[in-house]
Amino acid sequence: MKYTIVNLVASADLKATLDLYNLAITIPTIEYEPEQFPGAILKLKEPKVSMLLFKNGKVICSGASSEKEIEQGIRKASKLIHDIQPDVKVQRKVSYNVVNLVATANLNMTLDLFQTALSLDNVEYEPEQFPGAILRIADPKLTLLLFKNGKMICAGAKREDLLRKGLKKAAELIKKTAPKQKKKKKTKAKKTAKKKVAAKTGKKK
Repeated sequence: MKYTIVNLVASADLKATLDLYNLAITIPTIEYEPEQFPGAILKLKEPKVSMLLFKNGKVICSGASSEKEIEQGIRKASKLIHDIQPDVKVQRKVSYNVVNLVATANLNMTLDLFQTALSLDNVEYEPEQFPGAILRIADPKLTLLLFKNGKMICAGAKREDLLRKGLKKAAELIKKTAPKQKKKKKTKAKKTAKKKVAAKTGKKK
């Protein structure tokens, strides 16, 4: 199944104590409101990612569409911080852990979400609150949003191979609940009947 990775979330460690207040007043692209959230938010334009910075040096990068962008984002953030805090080393060899992969995919079929929710125990569907159904898979541990037009949003994978495995498993589960086989048989029967009628008509002529 084809899919598109739309967001990679990764964690890293700058291995230094960060002066978030000083960084916020010096770097215009940093937002820091400790009364609301303990971390500072650094937004980069190139690559277009957001970085959560914490006092203990922990960093969370989100918004990347590839691992290359994660590396670029963490390296660029460390350079900006290094200019203000020389004790923070510039991350030339970036070390990070991907904690979440978000991807979109398409089953190329119309889904009966109500029927899917009735047939599968691991599906939640409350159309009054949200137009999509939530499918949870235990192995690999993933959460998928399903929509009537067959489109899906998948989150929770930490590796791309787990993402592929989860999407394949989800597709198999969903297709089992779809009453497509009966429709195909009827269509084939109609086509066969039409051919017989056409053949008889041709013979009469």
